[in-house]
Amino acid sequence: MSALPSLRQLKYLVAVAQYLNFTKAAESCFVSQSTLSTGLKELEQTMGAHLIERDRQNVSVTPLGEEVVARAIKLLAGAEDLVDYTHNTGHSMTGTIKLGVIPTIAPFVLPQVLPNIRQNYPDLKITLREDLTANLLKRVVDHQLDFALIALPYDTEGLLVKELYGDEFWLTAHADEPALKAPEVKVSASMTDRLLLLEEGHCLREHSLRACRQKETASPYGIEATSLLTLVQMVEAGLGVALLPEMAIKGGILNNTSLMARPLSAPAPKRGIALVARQTTARIDEFMAVANIIAEQYHQSHKSTVSRKKSFKTK
Repeated sequence: MSALPSLRQLKYLVAVAQYLNFTKAAESCFVSQSTLSTGLKELEQTMGAHLIERDRQNVSVTPLGEEVVARAIKLLAGAEDLVDYTHNTGHSMTGTIKLGVIPTIAPFVLPQVLPNIRQNYPDLKITLREDLTANLLKRVVDHQLDFALIALPYDTEGLLVKELYGDEFWLTAHADEPALKAPEVKVSASMTDRLLLLEEGHCLREHSLRACRQKETASPYGIEATSLLTLVQMVEAGLGVALLPEMAIKGGILNNTSLMARPLSAPAPKRGIALVARQTTARIDEFMAVANIIAEQYHQSHKSTVSRKKSFKTK
């Protein structure tokens, strides 16, 4: 049987690939630079290939090294999940869960969900990170987060995904917008020319374009919003119209504005709200419990709101 690389050696490789600096990589691994260099040399001997290129000024990862790094990250995450599994066996629903949430979900879901989690599982602590979907999923893969609450469609290949519910898009504009007065609200070609979007990196941008059956486009005014609140302010300023998620509308994002929102005609475009984790996660009980609480909270709040056929005006 061929010799196998150690997890420690793979950790050294990942650190060098992350920092492209031997000193910083060694510090992150809490070892000396010579120890790290020796471990990498041994790894390359075991693999029979050059993974890192280094001269006096630069450090780079070879093309083969890039592939090895990607696989090493998954192996290290799986090893950490294995350790977590043994530590948590017989002790589910305790400890700390690191949860990531995208900005277009966090303020409308977490205030209701977190108290329910604390009430039902008092020994379970939730720490939060708000970030863009791509960054959150990378952190899940890298074992820096346990779960991430995101919106679909999005590429989640290789991850454990549980879709919880659909979140429809509502047209948001001033009350004199002709489309809001029609019996059925539809996105017309002329309206798409005035559609305001979040900046690149937000999945809601792609979801809005998909809802309008439009390809990637630039803002007609050369500006794009960094948040839903900014998007609302741009619509309020008369710069255009926007498609906002139903959870944001019913969460009061239009309060104290002069704007109105109505759902699009059936079948209304929507995004899917989903909880994701590594397939090797040792916290499967916690994953299902958090997913169920989020889904139940949605169904309870959905029943208590007014009919979707009614317009939402500001308070």
